Amino acid sequence: MKVLVTGGAGFIGSHLVSALLERGDHVVVLDNFSSGRRSNLDQLQGDIELVEGDLRSYERVHAAMSGVELVFHEGALPSVPRSVQDPLTTNEVNVSGTLNVLLAARDEGVHRVVFASSSSVYGDADGFPRDETQRPQPLSPYGVAKLAAECYCRAFWQVYRLETVSLRYFNVFGPRQDPHSQYAAVVPRFIARLLEGKPPVIYGDGNQSRDFTYVGNVVAGNLLAASAPNVAGEVLNVATGGSLTVNELSTAIQETLGVQIEPVYEPARVGEIEHSAADISRATRLLRYEPLQSVEEGIATTIDSLRAADALSA
Repeated sequence: MKVLVTGGAGFIGSHLVSALLERGDHVVVLDNFSSGRRSNLDQLQGDIELVEGDLRSYERVHAAMSGVELVFHEGALPSVPRSVQDPLTTNEVNVSGTLNVLLAARDEGVHRVVFASSSSVYGDADGFPRDETQRPQPLSPYGVAKLAAECYCRAFWQVYRLETVSLRYFNVFGPRQDPHSQYAAVVPRFIARLLEGKPPVIYGDGNQSRDFTYVGNVVAGNLLAASAPNVAGEVLNVATGGSLTVNELSTAIQETLGVQIEPVYEPARVGEIEHSAADISRATRLLRYEPLQSVEEGIATTIDSLRAADALSA
């Protein structure tokens, strides 16, 4: 099968590309390398078809879509803090870019688009854990953009009969995340600082909780969503189904590393939600999704990956 992965040089996208190649698909990657890294594709260069281009260009998106049967739309401008600083670009990439993907998929007769949404769409919605029936109340431009893109996906199924499935990811972590970006996710950032003998920096009091989800679980959810019957137009949580506070995460990472360093606390960041945990029962029922790796297993694998990367760069 010919498959397109937008954002295929990114953290999640590159893991998905590897899994698709392993099962024998012909994989096309569309990326402009604004946040994705060429190094994520180094071992795959001879096995993929690479199209360099921006999601904001319908022409480039359409060129990448030629002959494609299935699309995994991972391409996005990530990060809540970045969206607070620059909401306009976040909207252009994550909303208009998604519209370009859907239009090109419709025009090329693609069978299904699996869209990478986010738990940030829930914001401070009532009810815990988060389930798909709750009314979204996003707190950040990033969450608003992901919700708007979900609505476009559903509309394209209803109006054009283009099958779409939106997966709401919860705090994904794992190898290939950049720990040194100013918008780095908390897990690689904590690990990198602790490996350097520095204290982890926690924004807020550390009692905010998250459903930390290892990237392998997200890849598995995508593969299931690509082929599951009777899921067109659906929105589904993909997560672990539990939660840790940021303080508990710091402790878990330090225990795995065998170190003990008191965190440094900074003021909470604007747009960040207080608590997040997923009800994954709908994905379990419709996709037969179950997490394959625990948070603890994911932390250990991520630590090994960052250590190996440090050894190579030394």
